[in-house]
Amino acid sequence: MMIPGRVYASAYWRCILGVALTAAVSPFATAQSWQPEKAVEIPVGTGPGGPQDRMGRLMQKVLQENRLVNVPVNVVNKPGGGGVVVYDYVRQRANDPHVLMLHAIALFTNHIMGKSTISHADFTPIAIMGSEYIAVTVRADSPIRNGNDLVERLKKDPAALSVVIGTGAGNATHISFAHAMKAGGVDIRKLKTVVFNSPSEGVAALLGGHVDVTAGGLSNVLQHAQAGKVRIIALGAPQRLTGKLATVPTWKELGINSAFELWRGVAAPKGLSRAQIHYWDDVLAKITKTDLWRADLENNHIENVYKDSAETARYWTTEYESARAVLTELGMAK
Repeated sequence: MMIPGRVYASAYWRCILGVALTAAVSPFATAQSWQPEKAVEIPVGTGPGGPQDRMGRLMQKVLQENRLVNVPVNVVNKPGGGGVVVYDYVRQRANDPHVLMLHAIALFTNHIMGKSTISHADFTPIAIMGSEYIAVTVRADSPIRNGNDLVERLKKDPAALSVVIGTGAGNATHISFAHAMKAGGVDIRKLKTVVFNSPSEGVAALLGGHVDVTAGGLSNVLQHAQAGKVRIIALGAPQRLTGKLATVPTWKELGINSAFELWRGVAAPKGLSRAQIHYWDDVLAKITKTDLWRADLENNHIENVYKDSAETARYWTTEYESARAVLTELGMAK
């Protein structure tokens, strides 16, 4: 014969235990519960063929060919305003987890220089997907033999040499070069910097003897270095690279405490849930482990660096402050 009171007590404790177990596993269950429900967009702030566009289309290809998502993936080009157009487009998509914007440091520098009121605080940090490093290059017959020669010359007279800094003052290339020169004791406000419409134009000017130094991506100068036409004298990498660049010293190896990455980031609109962020953490980490992704980055001289959403949030903070410090020194911060 069963005692009713004991039945009720048993039922009560089973109920309490059930609630406790549900509470214990619910964060994990929630984190696993979201998946895309419609097509995913990858907005990029350049036209077809640019570095961000190429990475966006690589992401699209890897996601689809490896079936990492169960919905279509579309690259959406939103060029204009040095990135402002795409930033505004994504900002208006608040709470939408189907948008993954590819971006670079212009998201920070536009805000720091007063070109835009939009900042990284208007987005959800998702990932860092790769980094490349600025190569400082001279002609093969230049009297500047190495990075220390360059720094010593510019310490004596910051305007003694014309230096190509890419396609715009205050961009990542400019910041990387100025960061190294500042660390070497150069008055960076007096540097004689030159801007061209494209990196290839700057390299052509170097080859023609119209400028003294270029600072830019490796893909623009490596073939000329291998042909013996130019000499790469320093890299802004945190450590020496391997392969074709194993002989090129970093600034740090030359005794100049400078390293600056040209990273490629992924940001989502503001307002994503923890479950949605967790989903993209998992998927983007898988992208970086595929053979297709690794081979493409290697061919384009991009390091396969990956940071998840939490690491990216911290990285954004340090990178913003680092860029602000250099741009303030250059007199370009507002």
